[in-house]
Amino acid sequence: MKTWPHLFWLLAFLLLAPLMAAEELNATQQVDLQLLLAVDSSSSIDAREFDLQMRGYAEAFRSKEVQNAIRGVGDLGVAVAMVHWAGEDEQVIAQDWQLLVGAEDSVAFADQLDQTPRYVRRGSTAIGNMFAFAHAMVKAAPYAGRRQVIDVSGDGESNKGIPVARGRASLLEQRITINGLAILNEEPALDIYYQQHVIGGAGAFLISSPGFEEFGDAIRQKILRELEGAPLSMDESDESGPRVQFSQHK
Repeated sequence: MKTWPHLFWLLAFLLLAPLMAAEELNATQQVDLQLLLAVDSSSSIDAREFDLQMRGYAEAFRSKEVQNAIRGVGDLGVAVAMVHWAGEDEQVIAQDWQLLVGAEDSVAFADQLDQTPRYVRRGSTAIGNMFAFAHAMVKAAPYAGRRQVIDVSGDGESNKGIPVARGRASLLEQRITINGLAILNEEPALDIYYQQHVIGGAGAFLISSPGFEEFGDAIRQKILRELEGAPLSMDESDESGPRVQFSQHK
């Protein structure tokens, strides 16, 4: 007789488990694009350079081009978040996930970026650790994108922490695309490093910027491409401005 209560609860669990799983799935809102902006905040980035980065992101989301692209992504919208990153244990959520579906949302996000402090002010460059942090953040988000993209910008090669290849592989296994923006002011060949070791996934691309003064134009172009999801058909080069390159990795 003592076994009946146990059988009752076992049967109840078996009946309710699928409903609980469905409820948990429904709690994650589907979106057309899930975009995580990962901003280099390591010691090689001084205060002026960091401000130029943040201003570039804000101006991009205020641009009519980006606002039109957000509307064109799809009816489900774009979930966007931002991380400031540097060394092994120096990754901070600067802006948590939020949904953009039109111009007002885009402007509101730009206003938030203008008010965002620098959460990381020192540290080495641990791209592999940033990848691990980004992976966890994408998985824990209240949104699930039909496309999932990590948008990483930086001015140096990884020099600490988890091997970049390991962190990168974990993202690619989940079909998360990694796009890069290499800032070449200190390491002129950083674009080659990003090309070979950082970017990857479906439709992945790299934009290189000569310096921080050109960052705003570069990041606007980058976000536009990510929103539009347009495949690259050529290597676009301009010695005085941003340069776009294919991903060699799928």
